[in-house]
Amino acid sequence: MEVKMLSSKQVKPSYPAGAPRPDTTEHVPSSVFDKATYHMQMAIIYAFSPPGPSAADIERGLAEVLGAYRLFAGQVRPGPDGAPGVLLNDHGARLVEASVDAPLVDIAPTKPSPAVLQLHPDLEAETIEEVVQVQLTRFACGSLAVGFTANHAVADGHATSDFLVAWGRAARGLPVGPAPPHHHADLFPPRYPPRLEFEHRGAEYRRPSGPLAAAAGHGHHNNSRNNVGIHKAHFTKDFIAGLRAKASEGRGRPFSRFETILAHLWRTITRARGLANPNQPSTIRVSVDGRPRLAAPPGYFGNLVLWAFPTATVGDLLNRPLKHAAQVIHDAVARVDRGYFQSFVDFASSGEVEKEGLEKTAVLKDALCPDLEVDSWLTFPFYELDFGAGCPTYFMPSYFPTEGMLFLVPSYLGDGSVDAFVPVFEHNLEAFKQCCYSTD
Repeated sequence: MEVKMLSSKQVKPSYPAGAPRPDTTEHVPSSVFDKATYHMQMAIIYAFSPPGPSAADIERGLAEVLGAYRLFAGQVRPGPDGAPGVLLNDHGARLVEASVDAPLVDIAPTKPSPAVLQLHPDLEAETIEEVVQVQLTRFACGSLAVGFTANHAVADGHATSDFLVAWGRAARGLPVGPAPPHHHADLFPPRYPPRLEFEHRGAEYRRPSGPLAAAAGHGHHNNSRNNVGIHKAHFTKDFIAGLRAKASEGRGRPFSRFETILAHLWRTITRARGLANPNQPSTIRVSVDGRPRLAAPPGYFGNLVLWAFPTATVGDLLNRPLKHAAQVIHDAVARVDRGYFQSFVDFASSGEVEKEGLEKTAVLKDALCPDLEVDSWLTFPFYELDFGAGCPTYFMPSYFPTEGMLFLVPSYLGDGSVDAFVPVFEHNLEAFKQCCYSTD
């Protein structure tokens, strides 16, 4: 696929006529959740069927929505006191236009591959000045690919999906609504004295690692990942219903769709990896949304996620029923409740992280085996992005070949089926394919 770059411009936020201009010297400090999460550019890719939305409408909508979501129009900069955060200087977003002299159907990948990296701005450029970057790639058939990248340290998936829906509304000439609330010093205050009711060393933070461990956490697609392939597993609504019935048999309340699919994938990947030691533990890093747990203001824009770490032995995953894995996941997520979130706020605000030189555990690695990580987008309204020509026909994450890092996405079919994007070592790929659709 040859992608021809046509233009690149800065899109500044726009404001209603006659409205007072905002303060462009305001600095929003990073919250304890912003500091603990991944500091990396995340990318997603949309495809729209012809006639695709116009670039003019997309650009106009982007300018308008940036006027409300000003964190995405600012720049990641330290504040006057040196604290990390975002300067609300209305720097704007980068908008790139490109074209491909071929129809999308001839080259559209069915799963993330290195080719899709050409459909969004470079995630690893030496200097990325903008929090948000967008690439519009028009194909010969009139289809449009929209590659969207954003700095994860500024907003999580929940907040980003809200932004994308608002962007579509603005492009269609509909009201965006009031500016969403963002972090301020009084929003999630620590208790005094702090009550550290849970152990956060080894969960969100860890003791300093050696140079070899640190070297393993760089890059999105470096050469050491060439032996990892991404398989897209499509689970139909009926298959998921069967899994849930099997996992939930004899249980008063059935496991959720997420718990069931993740439990199935955990067991399947463990089997495909061929791990020999039945006593070896395997852990999943599962994102837990803190908005309902901390009663965050509606529409809160930023990061508000911690993680659950369900753990089971290889032997238990392979030899005990699906219900066991689902229950382990359910119980681990349930433990990350309001009390846990507040304990983390107390710990992260206590100065212990800086005093002990602790490192965050949220760093990108090349391989997670025997562990896993899951990003579930099952409840996010990513498919509701509509620039005026209808909702997208396809949506997927970009190419992130970290072995064991799963993405769960509602299928574009819209029938309740789910697509799981599963990076596995090439030598484990056939074994995974053979067992991922088995309910045994």
